[in-house]
Amino acid sequence: MNTNIESLHQLAIKPTRTIIGLMSGTSLDGLDVALCAISGSGTNTVVQLKEFETIGYSEEVKTEIRKVFAKKTIDFQHLALLNEWIGNLHADLVLDCLKKWNIKAKEVDLIASHGQTVMHAPKIKHQQSRFTNATLQIGDGDHIAVRTGITTISDFRQKHLAAGGEGAPLAVYGDYFLFGSDQENRIMLNIGGIGNFTFLPQNQNPEEVFVTDTGAGNTLIDAYTKFHFPELSYDKDAQIAMKGIVNQDLLKELKNDPFFEGTFPKTTGPELFNLDYVQKAINKSNSQLISVEDVLATLTRFSAETIAEAILYIIYQSETTQDELSLYVSGGGLHNPLLMTYLQELLAFPFKNTSELGILGDAKEAVLFAVLANETVAGGKTVFGTKKGVPSVTMGKISFPD
Repeated sequence: MNTNIESLHQLAIKPTRTIIGLMSGTSLDGLDVALCAISGSGTNTVVQLKEFETIGYSEEVKTEIRKVFAKKTIDFQHLALLNEWIGNLHADLVLDCLKKWNIKAKEVDLIASHGQTVMHAPKIKHQQSRFTNATLQIGDGDHIAVRTGITTISDFRQKHLAAGGEGAPLAVYGDYFLFGSDQENRIMLNIGGIGNFTFLPQNQNPEEVFVTDTGAGNTLIDAYTKFHFPELSYDKDAQIAMKGIVNQDLLKELKNDPFFEGTFPKTTGPELFNLDYVQKAINKSNSQLISVEDVLATLTRFSAETIAEAILYIIYQSETTQDELSLYVSGGGLHNPLLMTYLQELLAFPFKNTSELGILGDAKEAVLFAVLANETVAGGKTVFGTKKGVPSVTMGKISFPD
C-alpha cells in the first residue's frame, strides 16, 4: 500500500486530529489561521480551538490579487503565477504561526486550505445556457503541502459544484455539525465581504437545514471607503458612516437588482457587488451630490436590510416565529456597530456571538474548513435531502507533502 494512503488510514482512526484551518475571504484583508483539535465526525464532531491568528495581507499582496480578482478580463499568465505564489505565501504564514505557537509541523495532521477566491460565477449571474455554475480559488494545495511538510486538503468548492451546488456557502456543513441544537432554532449569520446565513431547525432534521447568501456584507462599505480614503482598508467602527444620513433614493436603487428577485438559495460575490454597482445606483438615483458619509451610511443600511429581509423571508417559509429563534453572528461585520444597530432594529430575536458556542466569531470560517477537512478523512455521508444548495457530499482534494 502507498505509504501516504496508509498514513491517511491511521489519521482517520486517531481519537483526535490536529488540523489547521485557513480562510482568506473576498475582503482580501488577510489569512485566518485556526489551529484545532478535532474528534469525532458529523454531528458528533467536537472542536477545541487551540490557537487563532489573523495575518494581514501586505499592500503588495492585495495589489497582486486585485489584478485578477473578480475581473472578466485578466492577464492569464499572472493568474497562473499567482496560484503558486499564494500557495507558497499561505504555507509560509502557517510556518510563521507554528513557530510563534512553538509547535512543530510534524505535530499537525492536516492543513485545510480554502484558498483565495478570485472568481465566483453562478449561473444566475453569468446567464450562459451552455455553462453551469463555476468558482475559482487559487493558492495551490500541493505547494502548501510540500513547503510545510503537512498533508493539505484544498479546493473544497469544486465537489459542491460537481454535485449541482453553486460552490457556496459551504458554512452550512460545519454549522450543522457544530452548532445544531435541540434546545432552540438557530440562525448562524456570517457577515464577511458577502453576507450568508444557515438556518438550523431545533428538530435537527438535516433536510430542513437551509443556507443562502444574502448579498453584500462588508464588500461595498470596504471598497467605497478604500476608494475615498486610500489609507484606510475599511470604515473602522463605522466612524465615517455614523456621520452620514441614509439616502432613501440611493437605498432604493441599490436594492433594485435582479439578484434580490431571484429565488433562494443563491450565491453572489464582488463580481456583482463592487464600486461599479455603487456608481450605477448613485447615477440612477441622482445622488451624485450627497456626501461620502451619506453614501457609507446608505451602504451600511443596504447590507443590513438585505440581510434582514432574506432571514425574515426564510423563517416565514419555515413557519418559525421570531420569538423561537436565536441569531449568532460571526465575521468582520460583527465589529461594525452601525451595521449591528440596524440589524437589531430590523430583527426582533436575540443576537448572540458564536463565542458563546465555543468558537470565536472571527475564527469561525477557518474552523469550519478544518471541520470539512476532518470529514474528508474521517467522516461519513450526511444526507441533507434533495433540496437545492446543500448537496450531500464530502469535499476537498488531498495533497501529500512527498
